[in-house]
Amino acid sequence: MAGRRQQVPMMQPQVIVLKEGTDTSQGVPQLLSNISACLAICDTIRTTLGPRGMDKLIVDSQKRVTISNDGATIMKLLEVVQPAARTLVDIARAQDAEVGDGTTSVVLLAGELLKEVKEHVEEGVSSQVIIKGFRKAADLAINRIRELAVSVDRSDKAGFRELLEKCAATSMNSKLIGSQKEFFTKMVVDAVMRLDQDELNEDMIGIKKIPGGAMQDSILVDGVAFKKSFSYAGFEQQPKSFDSPRIVCLNVELELKAEKDNAEVRVDKVSEYQAIVDAEWKIIFDKLDAIVATGANVVLSRLPIGDLATQYFADRNIFCAGRVSKDDLDRVCEATGCRTQSTTTSLASKHLGTCERFEERQIGGQRFNLFKGCPEAKTCTIVLRGGAEQFIDEVERSLHDSIMIVRRAVKNQNVVAGGGAIEMELSRYLRETARQIEGKQQLIISAFAKALEIIPRQLCENAGFDTTDFITQLRARHAQNPERFKWYGVDIEEEQVSDLFAKFVWEPALVKINAISSAVEAACLILSVDETVTSQQSQDPMANGQPAMPPRGGRGMPMMGR
Repeated sequence: MAGRRQQVPMMQPQVIVLKEGTDTSQGVPQLLSNISACLAICDTIRTTLGPRGMDKLIVDSQKRVTISNDGATIMKLLEVVQPAARTLVDIARAQDAEVGDGTTSVVLLAGELLKEVKEHVEEGVSSQVIIKGFRKAADLAINRIRELAVSVDRSDKAGFRELLEKCAATSMNSKLIGSQKEFFTKMVVDAVMRLDQDELNEDMIGIKKIPGGAMQDSILVDGVAFKKSFSYAGFEQQPKSFDSPRIVCLNVELELKAEKDNAEVRVDKVSEYQAIVDAEWKIIFDKLDAIVATGANVVLSRLPIGDLATQYFADRNIFCAGRVSKDDLDRVCEATGCRTQSTTTSLASKHLGTCERFEERQIGGQRFNLFKGCPEAKTCTIVLRGGAEQFIDEVERSLHDSIMIVRRAVKNQNVVAGGGAIEMELSRYLRETARQIEGKQQLIISAFAKALEIIPRQLCENAGFDTTDFITQLRARHAQNPERFKWYGVDIEEEQVSDLFAKFVWEPALVKINAISSAVEAACLILSVDETVTSQQSQDPMANGQPAMPPRGGRGMPMMGR
């Protein structure tokens, strides 16, 4: 018996690390799967690049329709669920927040980098070798952009403004407003130049949308404009325009409040009840008297201004508006020099602001309050007109991109040529540099150089040109005389290869630097993932915030038919 016991093998305990039902995928197949998912995302927005790019019509789960060719907007609305592919959504948003333009380019570049090294991954090249090569190539490319970038002296005001207008026009080429870029370019540059040149806070540029009319009916208000808020009886009797008004901004409620539910006040005499009512009226009249005593002509408040206060101000030729949004009130304060007050107790004339002219005016089918000629104006408002609501929304997104580009150009005066010219020059430079590098890094840097050609190639494809012919011509020109032909790219208007810097197709160098950095980081992140662990969806009815359904036929009401 003792001998038999020794022959029985010991049972190895089963170690369970992950919850039952957890999906694990790892190794090269998982990496290739992630790359394929990213390429599928790139194929979705590929056709939106450039002046001849197509728009996408997206219907979300709420049946809202969005028509756009802005890369960041499309990526946000796609609701990507594949974990690795969501990285591309993140870099598009980051590019949009940082520089405003180049969102489609950064996604395409990241996807093309992965596509070029997919073959190396299949052949067994280590991901770390590829990542090291990508980072080295990115450093070389960014340094080359800084060498090639052309700087414009800001002291030359005419030349500097021309630089800003060319950068704005280039960003509008691929947008819906490309046909009206001359009209909107001046508007965007004027808007940015009115901001505080140290802060350049884009939130100080208000954009209001009014359906109807043509795009050329859009106006730039040198100051603040906002839609007329809800008003009570007596508003019609108030004056609707002032010259050099005194403006007060409040965060105070100017109306009689109803008692709360179940409130109870016990009184023994009628006079005591009257004293309570008189106290309520005295509180609001003290507030109104304090406002009038400052000499204000225009009263704005974030909180409601009731019918009593509205009539009170109308009798004294004072304009008032309640329920003004925080953004609009902040911009009024910035423009007129007043400060928002949360009480009327210590309200004084030093808290008031002013402007050259205030008026309430009809624009389209809506009434707007306009503050013009503000002395401390570091803000402005663009009032957009147009046909369909989706059309105006796309115009707003296009102007946002242009405003961000002009902001960056003001801070960084270095520009490069667009239209794929800088990408072709970088591709040539990296190919020549790769020949001097030994080992596998040479293959990776060459793959990086080829990936950069996706921008001019896709521009040609979207415009309907012969892609092979144009790319061959560009390679030949850049290799033939790099110094002379370094700014040669795809000229969409002339349908040929030409010097785009001479044709004023300019982009801030920061846009290209940021796009390359973000694309490389995203590609390296995806290449560094070799395993995906997906937990099974919880069966707990409270997991998604939904209460558990009571069991049927419990101790509640008896079921029918029994």
